[in-house]
Amino acid sequence: MRKMLNVLYVTNPEAYLAKDGENLVVRVQEEEVFRTPIHYLEGIVTFGYMGASPAFMGMCVEKGITISFLNPYGRHQATFHGAPKGNVLLRRQQYRLADSEIESAKLASMFILGKLANSRTVLRRYISDHGSKFQTSEVEQACKLISRNALRLTQKVSLNEVRGVEGESAQKYFSVLNQLILCQKEQFYMAGRNRRPPLDNVNALLSFLYSLLLHETRSALETVGLDPYVGFLHRDRPGRTSLALDLMEEFRPYLADRLALSLINRRQVTGNDFIKKESGGVIMKESARKAVIDAWQKRKREEITHPFLEEKIHVGLLPYSQALLLARHLRGDLYKYPPFLWK
Repeated sequence: MRKMLNVLYVTNPEAYLAKDGENLVVRVQEEEVFRTPIHYLEGIVTFGYMGASPAFMGMCVEKGITISFLNPYGRHQATFHGAPKGNVLLRRQQYRLADSEIESAKLASMFILGKLANSRTVLRRYISDHGSKFQTSEVEQACKLISRNALRLTQKVSLNEVRGVEGESAQKYFSVLNQLILCQKEQFYMAGRNRRPPLDNVNALLSFLYSLLLHETRSALETVGLDPYVGFLHRDRPGRTSLALDLMEEFRPYLADRLALSLINRRQVTGNDFIKKESGGVIMKESARKAVIDAWQKRKREEITHPFLEEKIHVGLLPYSQALLLARHLRGDLYKYPPFLWK
């Protein structure tokens, strides 16, 4: 199992990354604000436009450190990394299966089955914890629809049918998510899922967390030797990390949605932490990003018993464990890919 090292999140949009010996130096307006030995890091995520020096990027290639550049909304702009590593035979098998509609549908079904099961668990936990205080009939109806759709995915379905099931389930899930927001309802309310840019505080928070999750899944796939750009559910598109988007589906409810709800309900973020731009898009302030990232890192350090491996691992290692299981399936060591199912 891979040791969980540190991911550095640079939230100041004016920050510039530079190299000094074997150290990363972060400068804002030519002033040094942060320094750390490069060997402490496994990845860097930066929210802004100032970029990084060629010397620093060259050092990251040498050390196998991935740099992800996101805009202030949290939307992925680019990722910088060294030459692809891993078993070429594994990647060739990945490409062969991705070219097959039938094989792609089988794997896509498993990714979405995990997403639906975990979405249902998020809703069921709300019913269990708050059913005696609040009206939960709409949430219960959403659970039933998601359960029916999950059952459909255990049958033989086409790739388009998988997408249809996912779309219908996601629409129903997000239609009741407001009921899981127990505090600050005036400041945190979503009229469905929207992005590019997000149009309300909840969507801005979710988009930010999904961006962090995408970095983790991409890194995990590269670690086990898979190509993050060639997916099964998400098809090829220049610059899109399709397989990373596939893999993160099953983690969205467990790692991102739950954390967003917790941050709102515990008042760790407030309406004052967000700015509405003239374009209508909503962006988080830098102080809020830091608070969210701190909660994200704490969440990753928690332990969970993996439902398939039956071993205790850190939550932050879940993307790596699933990437490893996916690689084993593609090599033929596992008959089926087992998605992560939160119990």
